[in-house]
Amino acid sequence: MLEAGSPSHRQLAQLVSDRVRSSILEGRIRPGEWLRQERLAQEYGVSQMPVREALKRLAAEGFVEHLPYRGARVISLTPDDVEDLYACRAVLEARAARYAALAITDDQVAAIRALHTGMEACAVPADLQRYRDLNRRFHEAVFQASHRSYLIRNLLQLWSAFPTMLWSNVPRVAVTSVPDRNDPDNQEHAEVVAALGARDPERAEHAVRRHVEAAAAALMAAMRGEP
Repeated sequence: MLEAGSPSHRQLAQLVSDRVRSSILEGRIRPGEWLRQERLAQEYGVSQMPVREALKRLAAEGFVEHLPYRGARVISLTPDDVEDLYACRAVLEARAARYAALAITDDQVAAIRALHTGMEACAVPADLQRYRDLNRRFHEAVFQASHRSYLIRNLLQLWSAFPTMLWSNVPRVAVTSVPDRNDPDNQEHAEVVAALGARDPERAEHAVRRHVEAAAAALMAAMRGEP
C-alpha cells in the first residue's frame, strides 16, 4: 500500500507508474490486460486521480494504450510492431556504432569486450536472464560510446521496455532463447567488438546492422511459429 497522506499528487502518480511499469516488465501484469483505475487505486491505497495520471505517463512511454469508452490496457506487441521496432534499432544502433568507432576509448572497448566474454560464458537457457542483462548492457555501452546525444536518447527510449516487455508477448521465447541464435549471436557480437577495437566506422556500422537484422529475422520466425 502507498501512503497517500504525505506525498504530493505528482509523487503519488510517479509511485503508481513505477509500480505498474515494474509489474508489466516482470510479467505480473500481462499484455492485453485491462488496467482499471478503481482496482489500482484500491491496491495502492491512493485516490483515482494519481492512478489516472500514472496511466497517462505509461501510455506516453508505450506501455499502455487508451481505448475510447473502454479504458486502458497493457500494450500487446504484434509481429508488425516487433518488425518496426527492430527496423528502428537497425538504423539507429548502426549509426551510433559508426560514431562510437570514431570516439571510443580503450577502456570502453575493454568494457564492451568483457560484456561479450560474460555472454559467451552463459549457459542458455540456465543463464538466460543473465545473458539478456549482459546483452542489454552490451548494446547500451556501444551506443553510449557514440556521444551522439539525440541517438542515445532515442535508443534509451526504444530499450526502455525492450526486450523485457517483448518476451512476455512471445511466450515461445520467454524462458528460452530464440531458436538457433546462440552461436550466431556470439559471433555477431564478436564482430562488433572487433570493429570497434579497430576503430573502423564502416565495419562497426555494418556489423551492428547485420546483427540486429539477423536477430529480428530469427525472432519473427519464432513469433510466426516457423521452424
